[in-house]
Amino acid sequence: MIYRLHREGVFYLLYSLLFFIIALALFFFFTSILTGLVLGVSLFFLVLFIIFFRNPPRVHGTKNTDLILAPADGKVVVIERTFEAEYIKAEVLQISVFMSPLNVHANRSPVTGEVVYTQYHPGQYLVAWHPKSSELNERNTVVIKKKNNLILVRQIAGKVARKIVCYTRPGALLSRGEEFGFIKFGSRVDVFLPADCEILVKIGDTVKGGISEIAAFSYTGPD
Repeated sequence: MIYRLHREGVFYLLYSLLFFIIALALFFFFTSILTGLVLGVSLFFLVLFIIFFRNPPRVHGTKNTDLILAPADGKVVVIERTFEAEYIKAEVLQISVFMSPLNVHANRSPVTGEVVYTQYHPGQYLVAWHPKSSELNERNTVVIKKKNNLILVRQIAGKVARKIVCYTRPGALLSRGEEFGFIKFGSRVDVFLPADCEILVKIGDTVKGGISEIAAFSYTGPD
């Protein structure tokens, strides 16, 4: 697998590398428990940022366009029927994926379609698994239209994650598995699907963004 680093991590990686080089020099010239501790801490953060901002290429093998892919890496923490009040304004199926700090944090489109709505919402920073985090936390909503189906993807900031990045805008065309955003330092992504979709995952499953199949449309026909 090709190892790549995400562009969102450039600032963090450069400064952590600089900190590590300075700490290494201090340890070389002034060897002590204190400089050794500083060196260890600097190495820890350098490795952590390399892991966190990794961005492996993702290519889904099947050409079955009825399959809906996970929008992020992590664990499935919610599967339920609910009423989506922001844009779809109807009963939908919700699947939520929680991302730990060790997961890949690029967010990917679950389907191929046109972006018809994006909206950033400032808010609180409840823990990402809190039932109200989808409504109260800082979040960003993206709605993708695939034929007559609307798929809403919501990026949600958590207790640690304080930075949501979205690269797409209304009118853009997204391919299934294409990166559209990033959330820094752990959080969750909710997907709201048509109520007649077939769920292919269960709570506790580990999924990969742009790879794992989480649901399927009842019928869409060829793209």
